[in-house]
Amino acid sequence: MLEKKQKRYQRHKRIRAKISGTGQRPRLGVFKSARHIYAQLINDEAGKVLASASDLDLPKSAGKEKAEGSQKTLSGKIAKAYKVGKIIAKRAEEAKIKEAVFDRGGYKYHGRVKALADGAREGGLKF
Repeated sequence: MLEKKQKRYQRHKRIRAKISGTGQRPRLGVFKSARHIYAQLINDEAGKVLASASDLDLPKSAGKEKAEGSQKTLSGKIAKAYKVGKIIAKRAEEAKIKEAVFDRGGYKYHGRVKALADGAREGGLKF
């Protein structure tokens, strides 16, 4: 039986075979570890990262205060992920990027990954 990381890696390879980012519509790649979450806007044609954000960019007290989400109040790691989504959307706007292709990195679309996507959408990024 395959381990959890190997299964995620296989899902990620399957997803990446179907999607890629361009200069006009880069790929919004998500990576999460046990403690942190990272997001990058990637131009796969040129092999360049156009913008990046992580919860390390947030102040230390970011997880303790609550983030106002679209329907409910978020706290902890999910609140941090939501704020990272807002940050990546702001940095995309600064780089004159309006649309992206969402790459969930083989993770299930719930929890922190969904919160990051919701934050990016609310920040003005379309995908």
